[in-house]
Amino acid sequence: MRCSPLKTMLTVLAAGCVFVPTIDGRLQALDSSDGRLLWSTPTFDPELPYTITGAPRVADGLVMIGNGGAEYGVRGFVSAYDAATGALRWRFYTVPGNPAEGPDGAISDLPLQALALPTWQGEWWRYGGGGTVWDAMAWDPELDLLYFGVGNGSPHDRDLRSPGGGDNLFLSSIVAVRRATGEYVWHYQTTPGDSWDYTATQHMILAELEIDGAPRKVLMQAPKNGFFYVLDRATGELLAADKYVPVNWASHIDPASGRPVEAAGARYPAGQPFMVQPSQLGGHNWQPMAWNPHTGLVYIPAQENVGFMMKEPDFRLEPGRWNTGVPNPPVPPDAAIIDQARQSMSGHLLAWDPVRRSAAWRTPHAGPWNGGVLATAGGLVFQGVGGEGLAAFDARTGERLWQSDTWLDILGGPISYELDGEQYIAAAAGFGSSIHLSSSVLLPRRGGNAAGGVFVWKLGGTAPMPEAESLPMRAAPPDTGSATAVRRGGELYARYCMQCHGAGAVAGGGIPDLRHSPYLAEASLFRRPLVEGLLAARGMPSFADTLAADDADAIRAYVVRMAHITRTTD
Repeated sequence: MRCSPLKTMLTVLAAGCVFVPTIDGRLQALDSSDGRLLWSTPTFDPELPYTITGAPRVADGLVMIGNGGAEYGVRGFVSAYDAATGALRWRFYTVPGNPAEGPDGAISDLPLQALALPTWQGEWWRYGGGGTVWDAMAWDPELDLLYFGVGNGSPHDRDLRSPGGGDNLFLSSIVAVRRATGEYVWHYQTTPGDSWDYTATQHMILAELEIDGAPRKVLMQAPKNGFFYVLDRATGELLAADKYVPVNWASHIDPASGRPVEAAGARYPAGQPFMVQPSQLGGHNWQPMAWNPHTGLVYIPAQENVGFMMKEPDFRLEPGRWNTGVPNPPVPPDAAIIDQARQSMSGHLLAWDPVRRSAAWRTPHAGPWNGGVLATAGGLVFQGVGGEGLAAFDARTGERLWQSDTWLDILGGPISYELDGEQYIAAAAGFGSSIHLSSSVLLPRRGGNAAGGVFVWKLGGTAPMPEAESLPMRAAPPDTGSATAVRRGGELYARYCMQCHGAGAVAGGGIPDLRHSPYLAEASLFRRPLVEGLLAARGMPSFADTLAADDADAIRAYVVRMAHITRTTD
């Protein structure tokens, strides 16, 4: 069979086909009846450090997909493929390439030349530029416009990628294009010249609101930068921009220009660190928000946090490595400081009134990293709550009405469906988010040695929750590392290991927890994966070009120390 065109943006199932992206960049169409592969096409050069971590979007015969990898030094773009054949129909690059190499021959050539190129300085292409489109897209079938959100710059520090400043279009922007051709229509940049990892890749909601007594077709977004935006979705005109969480990098958004009024020192100039709020985690991250037209409220998995921003001393570009230009400070081997860091972060379910431009209510949660939101016509809001499973709230008051604990966190938005006259709620649970990988030590539910899965609840169901299956944990070897070795090992760990194996060596699941690794038992064993590439075939890259044997020994000393400090807190 062939995949027939179908007008939808709500699912990757269309006209008998299921569209599935793979992390290595293939976009595939499967027969929904038997899983048979109908077509498969590569969406990027597999030799480059791109990934796909988001879902494709389907709109009137086209399948749209972006990619991730900005921190590894790539250049972002979004592509549209024919749903029936997998043939590339158009591609839109989000940042300009090397001017010396000429145009790309893509639909984005004209807006990049006319609008984006004048906003960049220096040799940004050496660093990739960033601007990956790794999540948010929406389609207006009436206007036939496709909206996509653009991610952060690469590196994060604008002074590195674009010396001399500039807005760096189309980083941290919402871009509207013609669905059929990819032709540029308008853009709105939420964070000009982004220096804080403030992506605009968060969920976008299309709705109709009455503003100043007149109906308006709007696009709403709560990006990482802490401001809630309401835009006219035909023109990109700014209608409202208000703080939905505490913000200190900017005082407000100027309504005339649409630009933020930045605070002094917010861009952390040399020798002047800045405690930015929100942090790189954002006031709202990728977990989807929801809209209920009956209540007139948007429900946001919001969070409050502070991030330490400073220029990385002696920054050097390392191809294929994490390159932000902003150092990741190691988690100190001190249980009290770790607990204090946890206390400094909070999360809540926020009900935002986009017409009154204010919060209707907030329901606090135990930690900052909570799940996406489902709003129902029955006046309920379902959300995964970190460390507590799935909960249901009253859509008008925020009162918690029901809760079912799971042994894993629910991060993606739950779904509701009906089968044979019975109503169900389903949600995927696991430790698959980037923050669970990199910062599990700071979350209410730490670690993650249980297998993930899908939980389903039936209205009126009485089945007991199954028991979690935990993996055995090995005891840590004796802590004999010197203070100097542990300190140096912490710095190296934060630079090369944290993004996968977790801050403070507390892994979030899916990736081995080094505190319980058999390789931790002896220094000679610990070196083998790091500098000999022993586990390269299993996905653990060799760092022989970066780390020496004594570096590996220092990292081991830090991991052993953290194993003793955190063993009772998982």
